[in-house]
Amino acid sequence: MSQLFSPLSLGKLSLENRIVIAPMCQYSADHGKTTDWHSIHLGNLALSGAGLLIIEATAIEPEGRITYGDVGLWDDETEAALAKTLSVVRGQSPMPIAIQLAHAGRKASCHVPWDGGRAIAPDDSKGWQVVAPSAEPFIQGDPIPEALSHHRIAEIVEGFATAARRSDRLGLDAIEIHAAHGYLLHQFLSPHSNRRNDEYGGSLENRMRLTLAVFDAVRAAFDANKPVGVRISARDWVEGGWDIDQSVVLAQELKKRGCDFIHVSSGGLHVDQKIPLGPNYQVPFADRIKRETGMTTIAVGLITEAEQAEAIVFTGQADAIALARGILYDPRWPWHAAATLGAQVRAANQYLRCQPRALKSLFKNG
Repeated sequence: MSQLFSPLSLGKLSLENRIVIAPMCQYSADHGKTTDWHSIHLGNLALSGAGLLIIEATAIEPEGRITYGDVGLWDDETEAALAKTLSVVRGQSPMPIAIQLAHAGRKASCHVPWDGGRAIAPDDSKGWQVVAPSAEPFIQGDPIPEALSHHRIAEIVEGFATAARRSDRLGLDAIEIHAAHGYLLHQFLSPHSNRRNDEYGGSLENRMRLTLAVFDAVRAAFDANKPVGVRISARDWVEGGWDIDQSVVLAQELKKRGCDFIHVSSGGLHVDQKIPLGPNYQVPFADRIKRETGMTTIAVGLITEAEQAEAIVFTGQADAIALARGILYDPRWPWHAAATLGAQVRAANQYLRCQPRALKSLFKNG
């Protein structure tokens, strides 16, 4: 039996298989509100046969958006828009849906990628003042971020909790907290971006403080029967930055607090990062965290082939694998993987007749 297509429990949430659709920003929201694009995009992915779909990085306040086109969940309007999108998607697919809650920090207030992706000045009609642990821009020459006061830190923690309560009202099946890719929580974790000399800076314990506080707040605000996990960058890929040793300590602390899973990526914090891209290049990080903490781990990054994904799960390097760009390129990747591995995958009833004659047992009724 294929291990990739065996069930997996994230806390009390049962997944049919171990393929996760990673959160992928679409930069197509209207002042934080999801649009028809999101209904089409998420609906397409929800018919893929994966075990879990995670909605893109969703800002907990307007200033937390990467771009002016980012999705948000900070008021009744953004909640109502997402409710409409979810109603459409859920009406056609039973796939569990999670949401990634996020704050971009100093990497906020940018143009959308197809318009260059550069930082926008605070006085521009599409921009705003960015915030960070310290007054250090991501790229030299970008607008200087405002170092967060204790009052603003408390507001942001509460913003995550409020978004978690909204997620609960929306009936979302899980929450992933975004502490990766150089965004705000990662900025507090890394010595390269955190130059503070108060209780949020300096020692590893202090630099982890905000991420742990956000986790505690989200966990307390969300249904206790539903999982909460965290996505991290296990390494900055720059000397003297956040690394796998510190990531293991963070994972251990998260586990003590009841964290249900950890989604292990890397990079995104420093412009000088040197990442040795290649198949499975981040899998050893997930493997080490799993071995040293016993946490449920999701591996991600250039996992493109069915046999490759099967090997990662079969050998215990991770409990699940996540797909991002790969499933945009091939939205039926789980179908093809199931065919390769001799497994079954759920398909919508309307698609059952497309099953090749040589693979008569490929599909389960959707």
